[in-house]
Amino acid sequence: MDAMTEALLGGASPDEIERQPLPSHYEAAHLLARDAGMFDGVEDKDVRKSLHVGPVPMPEIAPDEVVVAVMASSINYNTVWSATFEPVPTFAFLRRYAREGAHAARHDLPHQVIGSDAAGVVVRVGAGVRHWKTGDHVVVSCVQVDEQEPATHADAMLGAGQRIWGYETNFGGLAHYSVVRASQLLPKPAHLTWEESAGVLLTAATSYRMLVGDNGARIKQGDIVLVWGATGGLGAFAVQMVKNAGGIPVGVVSSARKAEALRRLGCDVVIDRNEIGMGGDDALTPERTIELGKRLGREIRRLVGEDPHVVFDYVGRATFGISVFVVRKGGTVVTCGSSTGYDHHFDNRYLWMNLKRIIGSHAANLQEQAECNRLFRLGHLSPVLSEVFPLAEAGEAARLVQRNRHTGKVGVLCLAPGEGLGVTDPALRERIGAARLNPLRSAAAPPAPAAPATGGARA
Repeated sequence: MDAMTEALLGGASPDEIERQPLPSHYEAAHLLARDAGMFDGVEDKDVRKSLHVGPVPMPEIAPDEVVVAVMASSINYNTVWSATFEPVPTFAFLRRYAREGAHAARHDLPHQVIGSDAAGVVVRVGAGVRHWKTGDHVVVSCVQVDEQEPATHADAMLGAGQRIWGYETNFGGLAHYSVVRASQLLPKPAHLTWEESAGVLLTAATSYRMLVGDNGARIKQGDIVLVWGATGGLGAFAVQMVKNAGGIPVGVVSSARKAEALRRLGCDVVIDRNEIGMGGDDALTPERTIELGKRLGREIRRLVGEDPHVVFDYVGRATFGISVFVVRKGGTVVTCGSSTGYDHHFDNRYLWMNLKRIIGSHAANLQEQAECNRLFRLGHLSPVLSEVFPLAEAGEAARLVQRNRHTGKVGVLCLAPGEGLGVTDPALRERIGAARLNPLRSAAAPPAPAAPATGGARA
């Protein structure tokens, strides 16, 4: 164990952390550029074969960056895309970024540290960082932006310099340490554990922008919202946000086990697609799309009496044509991600002649993320963690998500020595209650101690 890690886990004060040297190397889940063609012609692109866990060198930081000691991270679907080298190897992103020169050149390496979520402790700050200090407990946004670009100041997601950290950049969150821009940081919710906090920001903020913010569907009281994949990371947060807004979530899942989990989440209407004969089609003919759309529409009207105002679709190719068909006249389909494929097909008559809208959405700008994070800090949104793996088993965790065998979020412990650490507001946690904080855990999560793993660090 290096001196910095020993100090952190021993509850060192911010001054003591500052005095410790950064390690020259650190453990990280990473890909190797030389493996980029390993799955050519292979049907089952098993991410356990491409995802390595081992030491990588510590990079120098730019003036606007910080080093975060990552206590926990989580698996997002972009980790699967990275580890399967699809739709393109992410090393192409790193080479393109490096051509900007200066500190960007650091990112073009023969390895890429992946992962786009993290919760941890700030251990170093660059000379230009103003709002964060050593010892701060933080969660990390997945979005890196160029604050000197005009578009960033309107909506950062429209900026040409916007990139997803740990996917389109190096030095991601599935590691003991990570290098991030100061503009990626937000305060960690004090009543949540490291692993709970690390499974929140990317997916929850993406759902927030899609449904709540000015750039998305802007759901309102009474709206019926169809949520595909309602027990996935995005979907489980979407269900909570619809409920908070006074809407009616209609969650679609693929098994009885997931249906039960969705009911524990408080979803008003649960549809198991197998029970209405929708199966697992992932490449639908136009005729089959309309047939299934009618079948789903009848079931929604039977259960709630109306067609949905909004459809929340991150599944993509397997569902998008149905989404356009089933949403009501004048309704909205909001989409991101496309875990079953990007090549969407739909019958434009049902869009154009019924005045429906499609909104494309990607991640969230920092203000949207801050508003979403505030809801967690107040206890109005809850984590949807279902399983937790150690960093050494990051490949197994990613494989679980790749095969869609998970519910909610799959967490990864990095520097945290176990679950249940990092809580600095146990009173709020007790008021909310463990069952509400962990509705998707198959068994009760370990009790969270009153003291964090880094006892001397600021909350």
